[in-house]
Amino acid sequence: MYFLSGWPKRLLCPLKAREPPLRIQADPLRTLFAVLSASQLSIWHNRPSVLIVSYEELPKAALQFGPYDQVEWRSDSTMIAVSTANGYILFFNLPSAREKYLYEPVYPKGSPHMKGTPHYKEEQCAPSLNLEKKQVLDLQASITSLQSMLEDLLVATADGLLHLIHWAGMTNGRKAINLCTVPFSVDLHSSRGSFLGFEDVHIREMEYCATLDGFAVVFNDGRVGFITPMSSGFTAEQLHGIWAQDVLDGTCVAVNNKYRLMAFGCANGSVQVYTIDNTTGAMQLSHKLELTPKQYPDIWNKTGAVKLIRWSPDSCVVVVTWECGGLSIWSVFGAQLICTLGGDFAYRSDGTKKDPLKINSMSNQEQVLLQGEDRLYLNCGDAMQTKNPRSSSAHSEQKALRERGQFSDGSLDSQGLSTLLGHRHWHVIQIHSTYLEINWPIRFSAIDKMGQNVAVVGKFGFAHYSLLSKKWRLFGNITQEQNMTVTGGLAWWNDFIVIACYNLSDRQEELRVYLRTANLDNAFAHITKVHAETLLLSVFRDIVILFRADCSICLYSIERKSDGPNPTASIQVLQEVSMSRYIPHPFLVVSVTLTSVRTETGISLKMPQQACEAESIMLNLAGQLIMVQRDRSGPQIREKDSSPNQRKLLPFCAPVVLAQSVENVWTTCRSNKQKRHLLEALWLSCGGSGMKVWLPLFPRDHRKPHSFLSRRIMLPFHINIYPLAVLFEDALVLGAVNDTVLYDCLYTHSSATEHLEVLFPFCIVERTSQIYLHHILRQLLVRNLGEQALLLAHSCAALPYFPHVLELMLHEVLEEEATSRDPIPDPLLPTVAKFISEFPLFLQTVVHCARKTEYALWNYLFAAVGNPKDLFEECLMAQDLDTAASYLIILQNMEVPAVSRQHATLLFNTALEQGKWDLCRHMIRFLKAIGSGESETPPPTPTTQEPSSSGGFEFFRHRSISLSQSGESLPGGKFNLQKTLSMPSGPSGKRWSKDSDCAENMYIDMMLWRHARRLLEEIRLKDLGSFAAQLGFELIGWLCKERTRAARVEDFVTALKKLHSDFLWPLPIIPVCSINSPLKNGKYRTVIGEQLLKSQSADNFLTMEMDTGVPNVPRSHSWLGTISSSQREMDAASSHGPHMQDAILSPLLNKGDECSIGSATDLTETSSIVDGDWTMVDENFSTLSLTQSELEHISLELANKGPHKSQVQLRYLLHIFMEAGCLDWCIIIGLILRESSIINQVFSLMQSSEVDGEMLQNIKRGLHAVDRWASTDCLGYKPFLTVIKPQLQKLSEIAEEQVPPEAFQPVNLSRVTEQASPRTEENRSSASHSAGPQSDTGSSTMSRNEDDTLGLDKEDPLQEGSYDCTVS
Repeated sequence: MYFLSGWPKRLLCPLKAREPPLRIQADPLRTLFAVLSASQLSIWHNRPSVLIVSYEELPKAALQFGPYDQVEWRSDSTMIAVSTANGYILFFNLPSAREKYLYEPVYPKGSPHMKGTPHYKEEQCAPSLNLEKKQVLDLQASITSLQSMLEDLLVATADGLLHLIHWAGMTNGRKAINLCTVPFSVDLHSSRGSFLGFEDVHIREMEYCATLDGFAVVFNDGRVGFITPMSSGFTAEQLHGIWAQDVLDGTCVAVNNKYRLMAFGCANGSVQVYTIDNTTGAMQLSHKLELTPKQYPDIWNKTGAVKLIRWSPDSCVVVVTWECGGLSIWSVFGAQLICTLGGDFAYRSDGTKKDPLKINSMSNQEQVLLQGEDRLYLNCGDAMQTKNPRSSSAHSEQKALRERGQFSDGSLDSQGLSTLLGHRHWHVIQIHSTYLEINWPIRFSAIDKMGQNVAVVGKFGFAHYSLLSKKWRLFGNITQEQNMTVTGGLAWWNDFIVIACYNLSDRQEELRVYLRTANLDNAFAHITKVHAETLLLSVFRDIVILFRADCSICLYSIERKSDGPNPTASIQVLQEVSMSRYIPHPFLVVSVTLTSVRTETGISLKMPQQACEAESIMLNLAGQLIMVQRDRSGPQIREKDSSPNQRKLLPFCAPVVLAQSVENVWTTCRSNKQKRHLLEALWLSCGGSGMKVWLPLFPRDHRKPHSFLSRRIMLPFHINIYPLAVLFEDALVLGAVNDTVLYDCLYTHSSATEHLEVLFPFCIVERTSQIYLHHILRQLLVRNLGEQALLLAHSCAALPYFPHVLELMLHEVLEEEATSRDPIPDPLLPTVAKFISEFPLFLQTVVHCARKTEYALWNYLFAAVGNPKDLFEECLMAQDLDTAASYLIILQNMEVPAVSRQHATLLFNTALEQGKWDLCRHMIRFLKAIGSGESETPPPTPTTQEPSSSGGFEFFRHRSISLSQSGESLPGGKFNLQKTLSMPSGPSGKRWSKDSDCAENMYIDMMLWRHARRLLEEIRLKDLGSFAAQLGFELIGWLCKERTRAARVEDFVTALKKLHSDFLWPLPIIPVCSINSPLKNGKYRTVIGEQLLKSQSADNFLTMEMDTGVPNVPRSHSWLGTISSSQREMDAASSHGPHMQDAILSPLLNKGDECSIGSATDLTETSSIVDGDWTMVDENFSTLSLTQSELEHISLELANKGPHKSQVQLRYLLHIFMEAGCLDWCIIIGLILRESSIINQVFSLMQSSEVDGEMLQNIKRGLHAVDRWASTDCLGYKPFLTVIKPQLQKLSEIAEEQVPPEAFQPVNLSRVTEQASPRTEENRSSASHSAGPQSDTGSSTMSRNEDDTLGLDKEDPLQEGSYDCTVS
């Protein structure tokens, strides 16, 4: 296939030409081209592109002949005929001066270029030619068309005559035929046709078609036809004409010899392509080439008449240009590749006749390889995906090397996605200059199955390249290279290159096999002689198939032999099949492949291996796909002693035509039980009519197939790209498209006309790909083959884009049926809906399709797939909340607000339950939006709102988010800041001022309160903290109201156990040794007491420093200063000794009470100390060395602690409960953290304030219950309970004395809190609302220190500066 690349080449004429060129005509060999202007004929050499000779008419003769008009070459390039306006034909001879060259390449000294190579002069140098006017012929009528035909020149004139002139003896061999005597009919079978009745009819343009043996003609009245000689002679009696009935406005014509097509340009801008019906001989419309209003809305009907049509030399594409300019390129059966009337090309194009730089594309199954003039373009390796197991073992391992190369797109997770999205990158391989210079142009190229080796064939010899080593291999002996010319192409077989060539020195057709890894030399090649010239070659598994010039097909087996130092391949003839009865001309065969495709009933699920054998020959004969199957009806050779090759010698049946208008065929020899449909199918590219797949149908579950069901079915489908390769397992088609970039801004308008960059955009070829699975599934459903569609879909369900496939199918059917003007008798949408419901993706597919479709079509969609309310409920039952949220948007548009609110409430509650906070925030916004847009609201519930600042809360929210990241989080501040910005405020304090009267907000808050109440009742404090932090819930204000209801602790023991499990906090354990071996010596006791008091003073010093803003805490003052840093890392909060030991060595209110210290120490100190082994404490704590017992003690303490994250969360909750006055919860958290300072603080609050008597009683009862539980089930708590026992006794006394006061007021609470925290006021003034995020932005050391401080503030955990919580 052809694509434009870069800019066109501009050839500058060295002569000062006064006239613009009129015509360009290349010679049959395409080494020279003639350029014709009004009075000048120039001959140019193609490569190098240089002017060789020019002939200018004398002024006197120019007046007589008139300006030059048309030019035609003789078939052997030795003569040129030029027609002139006054009816003359001028014949020029083109003799070459032997051994004389105009241009020769000059190489630097010592360069490897050898001048001694054969054919060197012809290839590298422009020959010296002369133009001699040999003869002038006057036809006495203006000449409309010239056409060379073997040894004759056919000339049409305006007087209605056809002249046949021999090139050799011009005048004597001249015949003239009057068109009026040629009979014309609709087909060849009707009796004598009618004659052209009127006088002034003549041929306007004609072209000879060798394979159809006749002329395609356009008459001056717009009618078109085909004139063919009925026998060998060329006289009026033997000619017969056929009309194309539908064309009345023909302007020009071009014929395609390979595909036997005639393309007629029309005045309306379209091109009609005709072929000849083999049976009747009538002209049959094959297809049309026309611009569509969808693609070219501005210009599709304003192009003017078709001006010129030209087929490419290999007959694969046709170029069309119009009166108004513009250039378009189409594939042979009508797929549009390029059109310059759209996009960056929209200009008046005068250079349309010049050959654009073409890229000739060839494809090898699953690799896209584009062949340029001097380079190859290869898709960048992700065509084959590493995740697919391939039948050949090396596929996946070696492929990966190239996929991770410099071009592969590493940003996409799925290899499949990168193929699907496609990108412009190609692997560009520059062809070796030494080979290219002598052997230009490149005629064939092939890539191996792995996509790692490429071979190219030029005029002589061949060369190959490895993408892994990035090296070319050329023939060492240049004579061997120049002695072979490749005729039938080349193919890779494992590590071997198979080539069909002609040996010039022996004049012998040969089939050669070269080993890739060996030196390129005939000594390492296996050579087999062949009888006739090979035209086509291909390889299937271990069989080489040749198509030869005598229309026969020959099959060879190829086998690897590893006997010598280098492995070789041996080739043996298997079978010959003559096709001459079915093929009119060998040139018409486009491709020959061997496949495993077969139609007979032998296919069954039990024998998949049989499906991989060579079963049939696929032959593309001028666009007709012919299948030749093996004949299994005769006697089969079943004996065991027969050779393995015997089975392949089965004869072939008569051919069957499978399809028309076929450009490309793809099939694979791999097998995969999971994807048999895709791997055993035959894929066809049919130009403008899209693609077709010949799909096998399998019975389900090994059942006997129905006798009436066919074994295969042909399904057509349209794709938007030109297919170059098919990925079988991945259900993808790979292709390429032209894209353009404008560079006209580089130049000023004055010089605009001089630069190519202004006239033409820069063209690039872009890789692209397309999914086709939805088309096939839909076609199967249309044909009531739902079971087959299910089998196929289930086999592809693992593909990354399978959800997209289902969505596309639903969307396309919906668009077609819902927008159809006529009633549809048998709608497909219900079938498609039922089909998709077989997959777990059904709910997502439907809602995604609806969201991407306009609202007007929703009713039609949901009539087929079901009520959106039911689908919403299914999502809720399946716990798929995100999809349910999408359905909510549908419901909001289709139902009344009350319904959508009801469903939104359901979803909101479920999302709260599952902790999907993002969704909760969206639901809050959604419910508010519903409320603002309607009149009916739920009945307002009267409650009083406590106005309270959310400032303190904001910080804790960020804190909890940053802690919910992984332990070693990314730099806190950045992350938190983004999170803050993107987070909706939720029902925060700001709202009360604005919308406190809004019933909708009240409705949302009722739900939030209900959820919070549930969490508290179920003792899910961790969830409550997340809920408050994520949704901005005003927890403190709510807890104040719920203090005596939901926030009251009913069962202290259960709450304690639940918090231990929720926060992963271990229950405290007591070592056995501490009971068995108490400290006996009073001296030690004194030392420990002293040590404790000193460490306490150090602790106060640290706290003071921290509060005054000293960032680097001198850790050496801690009595644990010598612990290794790794131990500190293990628990950042425990890096200061007293804090780590706080469960046992907490400072008491009565500091002189040595007895209580002693009792605590006696109970818990690890006392396996031998008398006299104690190291006396030095004044400087940093020199303290730790003994075994102390280390054991420390490790025990670490074992009794939970994770650092849980500790911070618990302190956060403690702070909240303290502010809200829920003292019973504070006690429980104090117990878990085993910090007597917390308990002391709570007790002092109770003593100094008017606390509810009932709460006092509850706390007292709860602590007694904990004590009882600890005595029986958890002895680890006993030491701590012993420490706080005196306080409990005081509390009991207060409780008994106290008269129950009035209900606890929030106003009092603030007084209480102020007493407890004398510094809260100054904290609030010093730390602004943004203190939280800012403090997190600091270094990690700082944030760790700040967390440590949480633990250090024994007397008052509210002292930390950045905890700017306030309570009104």
